Amino acid sequence: MKALGTVGSCIEYVWLNGQEPAELRSKTRVIEHKVVELSDIPDWEVAGPSSQGIERQSSEYKLKPVFFVSDPLRGPSHVIVLCEVFNQDGTSHSTNARALLRPFVAKYEEHEVWFGIEQEYTLMQSGWPLGFLKHGFPFPSGPYYCGVGTARVSGRDLAEEHMMSCLTAGLKISGINAEVMPGQWEFQVGPLSPLEICDQLWLARWLLHRLSEKYAYEVSFEPKPVPGEWNGAGAHTNFSTKATRATGGINLLKEMCEKLRVKHLEHLALYGEGNEKRLSKQRENPVTEFTSGIADRNTSVRIPFAVATEGAGYLEDRRPGANMDPYLVTARLLETLCS
Repeated sequence: MKALGTVGSCIEYVWLNGQEPAELRSKTRVIEHKVVELSDIPDWEVAGPSSQGIERQSSEYKLKPVFFVSDPLRGPSHVIVLCEVFNQDGTSHSTNARALLRPFVAKYEEHEVWFGIEQEYTLMQSGWPLGFLKHGFPFPSGPYYCGVGTARVSGRDLAEEHMMSCLTAGLKISGINAEVMPGQWEFQVGPLSPLEICDQLWLARWLLHRLSEKYAYEVSFEPKPVPGEWNGAGAHTNFSTKATRATGGINLLKEMCEKLRVKHLEHLALYGEGNEKRLSKQRENPVTEFTSGIADRNTSVRIPFAVATEGAGYLEDRRPGANMDPYLVTARLLETLCS
């Protein structure tokens, strides 16, 4: 170990621990040189037993940088880096879902797959959604979706700052909107290739958690944060290939819907912890049924009206819950729809 000279960059190392659903962890390292490319970021170690959910057989694991962005919180000379977790012998850790996705990306590279993910989340204080009364409930769903004004919207301060921070970092955020339940928001990422969409979504989630500290909000990705008639929180996943985006691609999209029907239960097993509470007849297509349709938001999988009109484009898998692991979801969709 040597004394530190001139400060070049603060690097925020971000990784996923071994819990289900996976949780984000991060720590900071100060280095002397500026980070220009990924190779400028050294590997690091993490204490396995202290990173909850990772077994105690080994005391340390290796953090290997795989994707970085400019840090919008500390300034442009600093970076946030997403890491994969490896064992000391160089093998991928059993909880490293990104490593599971990589071979599927290589296998189906010629399909030129694009994903877009619509990430819903709920802002909470003291275990209760923003905009809810301390000892009761607000008016039923209706005025809150894309609403404006203090009677309809809570948490816009964080939602706006998060969007601008993501854009400053270079993440491909394509929009935000208030959702059906008070205190609930959505941001959209993509379209991007499979690894890009997952890496960017995880860093966007990290930024949301990090900014929430400033407002003393808790960010919940629970698929069903409030029981009953209130809206659940999902992560609708849009999928297209070079062929579906070409003329006549609508026919292939319809065939893909049937492929998803056959694999319905296999997909649901990877679509988020507690997601069955959200997929009920109260507000979503029930977990026991698979449906698809054009311009129908009450289905498991939707082909948008604009896609049907154009005859080409993408489909929307509406089943993933807000806490899903995008590495697992994209891998499953690649294998089902491209094989």
